[in-house]
Amino acid sequence: MNLLRVAALAGLAIPALLAQPAATQLVLFKTTLGDIEVTLYPDRAPATVANFLNYINKQAFDNTIFHRSVRGFIIQAGGFKWDGSKVAEIPQDPAVKNEFFLSNTRGTISMAKLGDDPNSATNQWFFNLGDNTANLNNQNGGFTVFGQISNRAGLTVMDKLAAVSVPNPSPLVAPFDQLPLLNYSSGDIKQENLLIVQSIRAVERPTQPSIQSENGVLSASGYGGAPVAAPGSYIEIFGSNLAGEISRIWEGGDFINGRAPTALEGVSVSINGQPTYVLYVSPTQVNVQIPANVPTGEPLPVVVTHRGSSSSAVPIRIVDQAGGLLAPSSFKVGAKQFVVAIRPAGGFVSNGAIPGTINAPAIPGETLLFYGTGFGLVGGSATSLGGEIAQGTSRILAPVQFKIGGVAAQVAYAGLTPGQVGLYQFNVVVPATAPAGDVELEVTQAGAPIAQKLFLSVRGN
Repeated sequence: MNLLRVAALAGLAIPALLAQPAATQLVLFKTTLGDIEVTLYPDRAPATVANFLNYINKQAFDNTIFHRSVRGFIIQAGGFKWDGSKVAEIPQDPAVKNEFFLSNTRGTISMAKLGDDPNSATNQWFFNLGDNTANLNNQNGGFTVFGQISNRAGLTVMDKLAAVSVPNPSPLVAPFDQLPLLNYSSGDIKQENLLIVQSIRAVERPTQPSIQSENGVLSASGYGGAPVAAPGSYIEIFGSNLAGEISRIWEGGDFINGRAPTALEGVSVSINGQPTYVLYVSPTQVNVQIPANVPTGEPLPVVVTHRGSSSSAVPIRIVDQAGGLLAPSSFKVGAKQFVVAIRPAGGFVSNGAIPGTINAPAIPGETLLFYGTGFGLVGGSATSLGGEIAQGTSRILAPVQFKIGGVAAQVAYAGLTPGQVGLYQFNVVVPATAPAGDVELEVTQAGAPIAQKLFLSVRGN
């Protein structure tokens, strides 16, 4: 069974880390191949952002050319412009002090500098085409990241620019021997062959996001939908103006080195000031995973930020465990909420009354798979709960017990689902003496029952 499909039943798709600074500034790059919106981070690189905005304010970057492109690495501009007939050098302001703090991950914008001087950045900047943390974070004092492309549309334009080839051999000499040329074969280089940043301008902030005060932050609805969550839980946030017009879930390209994104389409969410992992964004709903290291035992503030504009905080109570099993509303028949139970070879357990399923009750002695969220910390080879794809097996630290129709069941595995992010898996053997019919599924953790009242269909012996 594809776990994406399992999660989709609950409206929760389950398939680097860049903390979103509080203070931001939006700018729009208009280029030959489309627009790129960039979020600048003045609280993490104040001198660098002020320097960059100074060039913008005097329109020094208008008609800047991308003069260096290295496939899979960077695409660079800021030093030269097209004046209508030739390439001219852009006058430089005094160099700024290096402010390396954020990682050079895909889609970030960083300052170029001289190879032997960390504090030599002036007007040249570059977009990171891939994850350059291992390289650019660790040389020449680290390369200062001062912003990030805000959304997927901007990343698409960046990739289009990066796909324009550099002639080999180049007809030019350094510093233009890595200059990308559009539709060029030979002869003189013309304006239409160049990749140009026509302008960079400040952008107005969007309408302030608003989280609804009543049931605005809940644990994932398909797993119980409670006003309480645990470290590593998925939560759903409801309100207005939470995102732009594009609604989407995270995809493989949003992950860097196996780590989930902390922003999608210019939307980030913090809990107690820590960045969460953003799974889904839309104007009225945002789904995120809580980090594993948030404090427990008290309500913590949740804040949504969209393109630099932040909502008022709305709290959710965080406890050590707040387990819930996958049991979406589509599995509710009359007054009974049935759990999603899956056979290892595929197929749902059902009495046939659940829409879209056949009559296939659980068989005593067989093993069933259940999925959940909010069961707390884990140990074992896959110990990372927050924001990382689980590799290998693990075990939930606070023990979980299952009873089917009042009979204790063997739990053969209780840990994270390999290949998924923060999704718990339980391999449970149906007791040989389990009663037949639509029976109650009782789940406890550390002796306390989970909040859901669930049912499972069992075939008689």
